[in-house]
Amino acid sequence: MALHGLASITIGVPEVEETSRYYAEFGLTRDGATFSTTDGGEQLRIVDSPSRRLIEMCIGVDDPDDVNRVAGRLGALGVPVERDAGSLRAIEIHSGARAVVKILPRIVQEPAPIGPYNGPGRTDRENERAPGILRETPIRPRKLGHVVIGTPDAEASRRFFVDGIGFR
Repeated sequence: MALHGLASITIGVPEVEETSRYYAEFGLTRDGATFSTTDGGEQLRIVDSPSRRLIEMCIGVDDPDDVNRVAGRLGALGVPVERDAGSLRAIEIHSGARAVVKILPRIVQEPAPIGPYNGPGRTDRENERAPGILRETPIRPRKLGHVVIGTPDAEASRRFFVDGIGFR
């Protein structure tokens, strides 16, 4: 198969508590310096760092063949790889981010219920406010699905993550 999901990320920041409050307010469930999403489970960890940066990301794959393919592509780029039975680790030297590719189950998500919304030729909620406006509970992200990588060499980092890891 291929890469199937962002399993977790670790972000380094100078102000761990302030950043942690932000993510809790954003709707992630906090347990110390780790945060969970509704469907993805524990997906974010905040650690101390002199500057804001991506420390690590863990990417899920289906089987050993997927890990072997990533190892081969990184090897062709000359990137050193640490391996064990079900995973590999490599560091993108320009950003300093560690990529972990690991055999993991896919995140299973049931379709989100669709509320009553008006559309062209359709009035599902005539003369009523949209449910999102009336919501009294915080939004809860279902899973994390993207990450921002800061790097001084965008092309080299692109090669690592696209040509090596297999991102699109």
